[in-house]
Amino acid sequence: MTPRKIIHIDMDAFYASVELREQPHLRGLPVVVAWDGPRSVICAASYEARRFGLRSAMPVASAKRLCPQAVYIPPHFDLYRDVSARIHGVFRRYTDLIEPLSLDEAYLDVTRNLQNIPYAGETAKRIRAEILAETGLTASAGIAPNKFLAKIASDWRKPDGQFVLPPEKVAAFLETLPLGKIPGVGKVTLQKMRALGVETAGGLRRFERGELVNLFGRYGYRLYDLARGEDNRPVKPDRERLQISTEITLPEDVPLAQAADHLPHLAEDLWRQMQRKNVQARGVTLKLKTFDFRIITRSLTYSSALPDPAALAQAGAELVRRVPPPREDAFRLIGIGVGHLLPQGSQQDLWHGEDIG
Repeated sequence: MTPRKIIHIDMDAFYASVELREQPHLRGLPVVVAWDGPRSVICAASYEARRFGLRSAMPVASAKRLCPQAVYIPPHFDLYRDVSARIHGVFRRYTDLIEPLSLDEAYLDVTRNLQNIPYAGETAKRIRAEILAETGLTASAGIAPNKFLAKIASDWRKPDGQFVLPPEKVAAFLETLPLGKIPGVGKVTLQKMRALGVETAGGLRRFERGELVNLFGRYGYRLYDLARGEDNRPVKPDRERLQISTEITLPEDVPLAQAADHLPHLAEDLWRQMQRKNVQARGVTLKLKTFDFRIITRSLTYSSALPDPAALAQAGAELVRRVPPPREDAFRLIGIGVGHLLPQGSQQDLWHGEDIG
């Protein structure tokens, strides 16, 4: 079987970079994209801000102690979506197999690309060049035979770089790969691995599959495969959604309560989308992605339309309370969506129900 050619494109500090493009006089300063409030958390931080230890999902109060001189800019999600759409337009010139992960990153399967370019590394180079020319923003890329390896590779030469990991070099690469680079290995899992004397992906190979399952539960099955560079998941093209949604991918696994701090701002963003599309909604869905990449959803359906963004955020908080008590540092993504859409101004009063998934 011919190995796939997978590219993982990851925009560099996307929200912050878009804001700096719009306000170039702030270049070189520690810039934070966040609402400035006591309960706010960082959506994105420029590379200058990251040097002070600032990062996504950090409470703004903590960030201000670490870097009092940081410049705070409220997020403009409509702008980020518009820029993301232009980036995806570049992707579609090269392949139809595009799997968006968020506004700023996606997997592309270029095994058979539309430009008939023989090398995936050259394909990635052209994509990055076109993104820069059309948006003024830089992207990093990882090129590998599967999604797991491509995602790791995209982080290897950040920012504004790319790293090619051909099949014949995978084993040697994994032998010295730090465990913290493996998606899903958070602080708690890392501590447990180190207690076992394991520091690299290569070190995990001395464990049998059953041993890893005993140690790490169902995630042990995936760890066994990842330690060997195996990942058979195909790139799944985005499909039209029957709801409107917004979500944020966190750079590291966090407890549920910390992930939920993003809900009020996600609700405000989602409400603006609803207003722009001139719809109201009776259904709300919470989406969570766990450290081991399981998707958890919880949904509610109301008998009448939600009246305002505060009610939407309140519904999200109620759904958070319905998630079973998780392990620490369990979540890497949180999102909220609305369904059962009606035109603005509709007075329909339909059945009241509840769907928990």
